[in-house]
Amino acid sequence: MIDKAREVALKVLYKIDKDEAYSNISLNEMINKNKDILNKKDISLISEIVYGVTTWKLTIDEIIKLHSKIKIKKISSWILNILRESIYQIIFLEKVPKSAAVNEGVNLAKRYGNKGSIGFVNAILRNISKDDYKELFNEKDELERISKTTSMPKWIIEEFKEEGIDNNKILEICKNSNIRPKVSIRVNNLKTTKEELKEILNKEGIKNKDGILKDFLILERASGLENLESFKNGLFTVQDEAAGLTSLILNPKQDEEILDACSSPGGKTTYLAEIMKNKGKIDAWDIHEHRTKLVDENSKRLGIKIISTKVEDATIYKEEYKNKFDKILLDVPCLGIGVLRRKPDIKWQKKKEDIEEISKLQFNILNTCSKYLKEGGELVYSTCSIFKKENRYIILKFLNENSNFEIVKIDKILKEKIEDTFFFYYLVDDKFLEVYQNEKTDGFFICKLVKKGNR
Repeated sequence: MIDKAREVALKVLYKIDKDEAYSNISLNEMINKNKDILNKKDISLISEIVYGVTTWKLTIDEIIKLHSKIKIKKISSWILNILRESIYQIIFLEKVPKSAAVNEGVNLAKRYGNKGSIGFVNAILRNISKDDYKELFNEKDELERISKTTSMPKWIIEEFKEEGIDNNKILEICKNSNIRPKVSIRVNNLKTTKEELKEILNKEGIKNKDGILKDFLILERASGLENLESFKNGLFTVQDEAAGLTSLILNPKQDEEILDACSSPGGKTTYLAEIMKNKGKIDAWDIHEHRTKLVDENSKRLGIKIISTKVEDATIYKEEYKNKFDKILLDVPCLGIGVLRRKPDIKWQKKKEDIEEISKLQFNILNTCSKYLKEGGELVYSTCSIFKKENRYIILKFLNENSNFEIVKIDKILKEKIEDTFFFYYLVDDKFLEVYQNEKTDGFFICKLVKKGNR
């Protein structure tokens, strides 16, 4: 009899593989489809396997290569993913006995393979041990070793190297990209206080503690948050603290007119509104209508009334917006290398050639939207990526071509907004906040610019 949880996990992995689907979307769809036959323990195991295999795919495939005479590309997707999910359990899940992982893998092969593949799966899995992972550390080429042991594509490691990051730091970044992220939430001060929310969450069975930022809490678990009454009532928003810092650094004031030109799904936009005490005006743009609706939904849940959404292409200049806004937030599209621990799919979907394309888009958005800022107005440029080509180099190029802008040092505002000195470790010359992913936050880049002139 096939274990239902492992079979559902296999179907998710197969869909991700064949359709290049996002793991979180495929996972949620498959769990909802099978919710009548799954319990909490099943869902937990399915999520663990899908997330784990997606994160460690490169490393697992290297282990398969150690034992298989058949090349990875020649193995059917069903059988390959049976091997992947079984090997993940053997190597990385301490609580799963090897015998269980092997037997369940063989059972799945009986349903999704043929007589030959059943023997193939059985032979490989019975030979797998944790020593196979240790064997990868014997790779002599240091960058290859980092790639194989941390499941990081070689091109990403080479990009870090090209940007002048030393091997020890590269290894640290790659290791941290595999750490399961803690859940951080932002208190909606329009509806409650941090202390009140802490009490409410405790009553709802959610353990919590203070975050780095004053408006944030760290939760012990993430599952089912959307079902909590506190969430439905708009008392909090799920948001990484590095992302929240973007809105704090922009530092909007009540009654100002703000533009968030790349706003969806609205985490930063709604934080701006909360900081402004729901007084003023925020224009929230996105290029797709369905994404502006996400901002509207979040605003409604949080009780925010000052956000006006609009479908706009931030790369196309419109004279009607010239010198219109007091402050502008540009959290531009990026490769997302700073959020691999949340979205490991990115590692397998992006490639080195994408850097040039995305950096052109980023510069275009910055160059276009900067014209919408009033003299003396301030603009924050941010990404959830950590490549300098998407960040620091974009800013330097922009300043070289726009002498009417200059960088605002952000050390003072950091001291005003947070008590913890954590983010100061990543501050470069008080100008750039370059956060590498770590145990506390995602990787992020933030820089603040001012348009010269008197307001």
